[in-house]
Amino acid sequence: MELKVVNTKGEAQVAVAASDDLFGREFNEALVHQVVTAYFANARSGNRAQLGRGNVKHSTKKPWRQKGTGRARAGMTSSPLWRGGGRAFPNSPDENFSHKVNRKMYRAGIATIMSQLVREERLIVVDSFALEAPKTKAFAQKLAEMQLDNVLIVTKELDENLYLASRNLPHVLVLEAAQADPVSLVRFKKVVFTRDALQAFEELFA
Repeated sequence: MELKVVNTKGEAQVAVAASDDLFGREFNEALVHQVVTAYFANARSGNRAQLGRGNVKHSTKKPWRQKGTGRARAGMTSSPLWRGGGRAFPNSPDENFSHKVNRKMYRAGIATIMSQLVREERLIVVDSFALEAPKTKAFAQKLAEMQLDNVLIVTKELDENLYLASRNLPHVLVLEAAQADPVSLVRFKKVVFTRDALQAFEELFA
C-alpha cells in the first residue's frame, strides 16, 4: 500500500510505499486493550507500602481491662479497627504488577494501532520536520500552519532543536521511532512521521 506524503505547509508530495502487514491489518480491540494495559502495568514501580499491625509504632499494653468498663474488648491500639492502627492486609513494596506480552503479540498490537490510524486519517507522513533554532513560538506557528494542535511527532533520530521547542507545549510530544509506544500512538489526535522515521519504524515492526 501507499501512504500520502505532505510537506510542512500541507502540500502533497510523492507517496511512499508502506508495508501491508504494518498498515493494512484489521482492527482488534481486545489486542490493543491488552497491549496498552500491559504497557501501563509494566510502567508501575511497585514501591507502595503500608504498615501492618506488627509494624506500626504503638504500645502493646492493653488499653483497658477486659470486663466491667462497658466498652468493647480491646487488646492493643495497633488493631486494624483503631484509628492509627495497622492495615489488615497491607500492600507490600515488592509487588509485581508486570504483564507479560509476547513479542509477536506486541508487534501485532502496534500494527493494529498503525492500521487504525491510517483508516481514521490520523497518520501524517512528512518529508522532514526540523527547526533552525529551538524556539517554541516558531514551532507553534509551524504546527498552526499544518492545523495541528494535539500531535505526536516521530523522527528517526531526536532533533535537539525540535525537542527543546516542543517541551513547553502541553499537547505535543516528540519521540524517536525506536521509542514510539502504544500509549502515545493511541493518545494523540494526529501522529506525524517523517519519511526516515517511517522506514525505521517498518524495520522494527514489519
